[in-house]
Amino acid sequence: MKSSTKDQIKGKVHKIKGGIKETAGELTDNPELEAEGKVEKQAGKVQEKVGQVKKVFEE
Repeated sequence: MKSSTKDQIKGKVHKIKGGIKETAGELTDNPELEAEGKVEKQAGKVQEKVGQVKKVFEE
């Protein structure tokens, strides 16, 4: 599997995990968990974009 595809997949996983943590933090009134989820979701978006950029330069 190409590294660009791996980055995109890992990015999507982090976005999903971050969204779950963010929602769980909101529901349980846990601001630390909510903030952790937001950070992980943003990191996932960045990693996904890195994969997209790598894909452009691989071709």
